[in-house]
Amino acid sequence: MNSFTLPAQTHIGYAHFYTADLSRSLDFYGEKMGFQRLADEDGTAVLSADGTTPHIKLTEHRDWLPKPQRSTGLYHVAIRVPNRQALANLFGRLVSQRYPFGGFSDHLVSEALYLDDPDGNGLELYHDRPRSEWTYLDNKQVKMSTLALDVDKLLSEADLPAWSGIDKGTDIGHVHLHIADLKQARAFYVDLLGLEIASDWSAHGALFVSAGGYHHHLGLNIWAGSQRQPPGTLGLREYTLTIPDAAAFEQLQTRLNEAGVKAEPQPDNSLLIHDQVGNATRLVNSA
Repeated sequence: MNSFTLPAQTHIGYAHFYTADLSRSLDFYGEKMGFQRLADEDGTAVLSADGTTPHIKLTEHRDWLPKPQRSTGLYHVAIRVPNRQALANLFGRLVSQRYPFGGFSDHLVSEALYLDDPDGNGLELYHDRPRSEWTYLDNKQVKMSTLALDVDKLLSEADLPAWSGIDKGTDIGHVHLHIADLKQARAFYVDLLGLEIASDWSAHGALFVSAGGYHHHLGLNIWAGSQRQPPGTLGLREYTLTIPDAAAFEQLQTRLNEAGVKAEPQPDNSLLIHDQVGNATRLVNSA
């Protein structure tokens, strides 16, 4: 199969979660974090940072169980705010609501806060440093690390009196998935879908891939083992990968057909595909 690379402006659109309690999740994402409720469609609540663009979707399954920690599926969805001030404000807002955090990191390319939503779905809240400040290795991969973040300094910069909801420039920056095998994942997401390796952490059980030189649109790791996520459990239903080029979208569809990968047409003309362990990607043609 010929080589193929996704267009540079390819990006993540929205993330769609299964929740056991929609009201509880709406309180978290809406009241606490400041997303706006955009619409309700087929039993799913749609939330937006800017009042127009879908960023989070929530579908309720009250009798479903949490995803086992040792299984493939979601590691975290990363909500990206446009700058450090917006991150400080969101941090201060959640601290004022006494919401618990699980970690804080300086990744060189970004600063990040980690927490779980009320269903245990992993979240990362982060802002990117300017690309001009990123460092590249000899193999042209982006240099990333996991360093301590000065949490007190960040929190001291929060401007809570000005809080009026999450910054309207917020989007979904990346999605990080548990997978079973790095070679299989590389064959699917890089060789087939056309994402590029941004940072190879295979020695540490992870791979970061992207379009357009971003530090990563997808993180892929084997840290949770190879057990497949059981049906009827909460977690990530799907995320969208938005491709702003009709010719590239058609070329990708042809590649999927030739590779024997099932691409299910959706009512909005998107395509739903699954990797080797069932993680779902909705491919959207935004051209």
